[in-house]
Amino acid sequence: MNTQIILSGLKARPVRTGVGILAVALEVVLILLLVGLTNGAIADSGSRVAGAGGEIIFKNGESSYVVGMNPAVLPVKMVPEIEKIEGVKVATPIVAQTEVGGGFTMIWGIDPPSFDEMSGGLRFMDGKIFSRPDEAIIDDRIANDKHLKVGDSLKVLNHPFTVSGIVENGKGARVFIPLATAQDMTRPDSASMFYIKLHDKSQTKAVVERLKEAFPGRDVVDADDWLSLMFESIAPLLGLVFNVIVFVGVFIGVLVIFLSMYTTVTERTREIGILRAMGATKSFIVVLVLQESLVLCIIGAIVGIGSSYLIMAILKGIFPTLSVLIDSGWVFRAVLFALLSGIIGSLYPAYKAASQDPIEALAYE
Repeated sequence: MNTQIILSGLKARPVRTGVGILAVALEVVLILLLVGLTNGAIADSGSRVAGAGGEIIFKNGESSYVVGMNPAVLPVKMVPEIEKIEGVKVATPIVAQTEVGGGFTMIWGIDPPSFDEMSGGLRFMDGKIFSRPDEAIIDDRIANDKHLKVGDSLKVLNHPFTVSGIVENGKGARVFIPLATAQDMTRPDSASMFYIKLHDKSQTKAVVERLKEAFPGRDVVDADDWLSLMFESIAPLLGLVFNVIVFVGVFIGVLVIFLSMYTTVTERTREIGILRAMGATKSFIVVLVLQESLVLCIIGAIVGIGSSYLIMAILKGIFPTLSVLIDSGWVFRAVLFALLSGIIGSLYPAYKAASQDPIEALAYE
């Protein structure tokens, strides 16, 4: 009986039903996309840092684990000292910077000989390594996103460059420029970090300890641990961002469900009076209103999940460098928050419906 009453009520008022479903879908999309974009950017950055090829990352002890936010404060003259440590094959300096605009673009200033020895070399799809201070290498995703080819002009951090080569993505930055040029933009003869390649990867932990002992106050990290450490370093900020996103999404859902169910109760006053006159209890009316709200939320959540993945596919098509990571955990949470907003938003309308006097409800016009 409940199912028939609920479905009849939803069909009888298609506009109100549609608005309620869209509001819940918007709540789910807001949560999933914003969280997905944040997680995607972090995971993409971390995977490219780890994919550069070095076993150890050496940075200043007070700098962030988020690459691109590290100031160039490490003297490049430290490289020979690092390479004297037992187990170290080569150390290469990196000046890491981040450009914001259409997403976050990581730019690395590199020394090609040592970088190639450390990483195994960039995989060129077209062109060659830069030979002038005003030349840059870009990865294939940047090239596709900006429709660039070898010889085209590219502005990096408000400096004009000519594209000398296009490489396969995945090894560190999306844009590579000469180390000296990057130092001129930041600090001469300095680097943000050093990538270290070992003779034997199995000796990573031992070499990390030797480096920490030889360079106290510096941060020496196993490259495989970089992503988890980056998450840990920004966890408080991420927690705040996610809480705000969830609060805004749930607030929208609660408000619209409240208005929708309140309108429903008002419009169906006579129907409620008939049900009460036929013997329906107050608890039956409350459950009926809550069930109708939950049906709206379930449909809205399904629409929201589907819309999120559709929007994600569209965004990736428009912006090839964009990474969106929507995991099953956040899908579950988004659905849970949608259902929670439906329950909270329909509590007062349900109470109002159950509190109506049957005689007055039957006389309502």
